[in-house]
Amino acid sequence: MTQSFTRRADALARDSYYEATVTRPVVDDPALEDAIDVDVCVIGAGFAGLSTALDCRARGLSVAVLDAHRPGWGASGRNGGQAITGFAKDEVIERQLGAAGARAAWSLSLDGVALIAERIERYGIDCDFMRGYLTVATKPRRIDDLRAWMDAATSRWGHPSLSWLDTGEIRARIASSRYLAGVYDPLSGHLHPLKYCLGLADAARREGVALHAHTPALEVVRGARPVVRTPSGEVRCRFVVSCCNAGPGGILPPATAARIAPIASYIIATEPLGRARADALIAQREAVCDNNFFLDYFRLSADHRMLFGGRANSAGASPDTLAETIRRRMVGVFPQLADVRVDHAWGGFVDVTRNRAPDFGALDPNFFYVQGFSGHGVALAGIAGRAIAGAIAGDTRAFDLFARLRHRRFPGGDAWRQPALELGMLYHRVRELF
Repeated sequence: MTQSFTRRADALARDSYYEATVTRPVVDDPALEDAIDVDVCVIGAGFAGLSTALDCRARGLSVAVLDAHRPGWGASGRNGGQAITGFAKDEVIERQLGAAGARAAWSLSLDGVALIAERIERYGIDCDFMRGYLTVATKPRRIDDLRAWMDAATSRWGHPSLSWLDTGEIRARIASSRYLAGVYDPLSGHLHPLKYCLGLADAARREGVALHAHTPALEVVRGARPVVRTPSGEVRCRFVVSCCNAGPGGILPPATAARIAPIASYIIATEPLGRARADALIAQREAVCDNNFFLDYFRLSADHRMLFGGRANSAGASPDTLAETIRRRMVGVFPQLADVRVDHAWGGFVDVTRNRAPDFGALDPNFFYVQGFSGHGVALAGIAGRAIAGAIAGDTRAFDLFARLRHRRFPGGDAWRQPALELGMLYHRVRELF
């Protein structure tokens, strides 16, 4: 991971509400200082890496997890906290995998949300998990898009319990005149992502996983028994799993790494509103997201703050620069919050693919990677870990399903990828005006 990327990412998270409301271990996991032998070396201590580690341990495999920083430093500890079914572009999944494949992939996405609840219960993770999710339309032409998506999700992809909300019904759920219709998903929900990630890390330690913080993977020597080299040690293993996602760890070949791009997203947290005022905004406290290309997403925290996010930006401007922009968008949705103070503003990078479908692959029979969750990583990362652990144990069905998805590289290489992304995003911003 480059120093410049680390500095930008650290600056984005400087005033994170999530970091302000967790208690990390007093001492970080130790850096790797020698050579060790394990069955599986996982690179990245976020949702995907920790989930892989837990499922490998459940199969009796010894596991070491390396992270250049510490658990939850990346997207897993900064995101919007929306644990949702499906994919960023469901039509891509269906077009590439066919009807049966899309239904199988959707079934796995449902399993991903169920897995969150399962792990919270099993390991006693206190992360403010709540069920309930609303996808909303802000424009008349978006209503048809939303209705078509709901019909496909229920009739073709297998979601068992979506329901349509007309204008009156959605405004009874959300105290805003902006939304014209919505879809209610009782299975999806939201949580405090950093609390959940740290809970997974604690569970991994209890299950016997060796976690090593401040230990970047510098090189993977591929072969029948790979070696992962770090600044002060190495891991000799049978299998390597890369779960770096939006953090460019430098261990994947350039052609593979170029299939994702880091996109910065930003969130603000208001001062505590009090229970009554918060409940008046979102009556049943669902997480909410609109169906625009540049979407807004928001939810209420357990301590009754409004968490409001959006404004994707590939350049990674500082949260201070964008906080007022996001606050104005929040007030546009909820004019009743015009007098409310913003206590926190932060951001982070999420990894997206060009087609916004997840990218699972294997460079060798014993070197796996997952990346490109494209905003759906809270739930999909857990299933990714389970699919990899299954493949390592000889059951490749789930992993192979996702590995069938085809991906293209972002154009321009390292030097021109940023300008190309900015041009593409500008194009979509202009389209959203009409």
